[in-house]
Amino acid sequence: MPNMNPQKTPMPEQDPGVRSRNFDEVALGYTAEMAREEASRCLNCKNKPCVSGCPVNVAIPDFIKHINDGDLDAAYAAIKATNSLPAVCGRVCPQETQCESKCVRGIKGEPVGIGRLERFVADWYMNNRQPKEEKPVSNGHKVAVLGAGPSGLTCAGDLAKLGYEVTVFEALHTAGGVLMYGIPEFRLPKQIVQQEVDQLRALGVTIDTNMVIGKVLSVDDLFDMGYEALYIGTGAGLPNFMGIPGESLIGVYSANEFLTRINLMKAYREDYDTPIEKPKKVAVVGGGNVAMDAARSALRLGAEHVYIIYRRSEEEMPARREEIHHAKEEGVDFRLLNNPVAIHGDDDGRVKQIECVEMELGEPDASGRRRPVVKEGSNFLLDVDCVIIAIGNSPNPLIRTTTHGIEANRKGCIIVDNDTLQTTREGVYAGGDAVTGAATVILAMGAGKEAARSIDQYIQNSNPSKQ
Repeated sequence: MPNMNPQKTPMPEQDPGVRSRNFDEVALGYTAEMAREEASRCLNCKNKPCVSGCPVNVAIPDFIKHINDGDLDAAYAAIKATNSLPAVCGRVCPQETQCESKCVRGIKGEPVGIGRLERFVADWYMNNRQPKEEKPVSNGHKVAVLGAGPSGLTCAGDLAKLGYEVTVFEALHTAGGVLMYGIPEFRLPKQIVQQEVDQLRALGVTIDTNMVIGKVLSVDDLFDMGYEALYIGTGAGLPNFMGIPGESLIGVYSANEFLTRINLMKAYREDYDTPIEKPKKVAVVGGGNVAMDAARSALRLGAEHVYIIYRRSEEEMPARREEIHHAKEEGVDFRLLNNPVAIHGDDDGRVKQIECVEMELGEPDASGRRRPVVKEGSNFLLDVDCVIIAIGNSPNPLIRTTTHGIEANRKGCIIVDNDTLQTTREGVYAGGDAVTGAATVILAMGAGKEAARSIDQYIQNSNPSKQ
């Protein structure tokens, strides 16, 4: 009989007062007993609605049934059949708006903790088995993937399993993309990302780092080197700013720079000499997951007071509810319905104050959220010594501006065919944040899988004699 408890099995966590001063993972994961208890809440629905909410179509009821049966090897195999990064997805996917939002148990209580169970299975497998990916027999075709983030890695892995010789070209010195430079250690330990990347290498994927395509090599160069198709999965790493006075003051960061220095360059560790401000009073502008990550990271660097400044109400915040909850527990001060209009500095050009105005919500805008309207005469000042701008990112224009035939829309997002993800240049495909703008890890992975299928079909149709 299913476990009809309407509540999820609680996830053990570090105490907020302790974790807010360290970079260790906040959520501690299920024990085997907890996982079995949560798995027993699944009704194993005949029509499997949860699968329709998963961008990579994980066989969710199947892997949960295997947990219930005590067969964790089978559970891992069921996940890994369509998801190349299960330990990552179990931690950072917004399951509450995807698979769990379709769960029947959510009608009269909380849905099954699908993400928590996926994380448990992936962690168990890494801790108890030695993953042995074997390189498939080569099919004689070469494909280049630009960008070693979740979309590029997924595309590369799926193509490698089909026998393609895949090279991933990554601009930074390590693979992982936003998984390495953007998401903090306390949400996603980097060792886990590295283990997932190592499994792709075992499949035969070559990862060439410090390779800035558009500078070191061009797209045309890659075709001349024998690559028959390219996938652009370079993400959206160009930070947006507000265009207000004072953004050039010392102590103003984009969230990208702030988090990259912490996550990729280990600025929080004493044995690294990465320069970074260690401020006492911080204002983070924005309401998404990146804003939560920046605010919580600032606390862990020793900040005494951290503000989240967001121009709408909490209901409109795009961040996951879990991340908002954790930030509040850790002491982040939410200043909602407020918006910065200027940053003021001292005589040395360093941040001294941020000037804000109060807002009120009007009619919905194009996004469906109520448009914030300024309350005239409501200006006020907050004393801060650091401001972090976390209002979104745009795709870097380097590749498309150095390559003929690749078109983009007015926001700089690469234009693709909706069915195949092929760009306006034959043989060049794109997906993830480079196409959609900043979105989620799992959506980027879904695009990588779709592009791999299209690239395989394109190459096989172009070379029928080699089939």
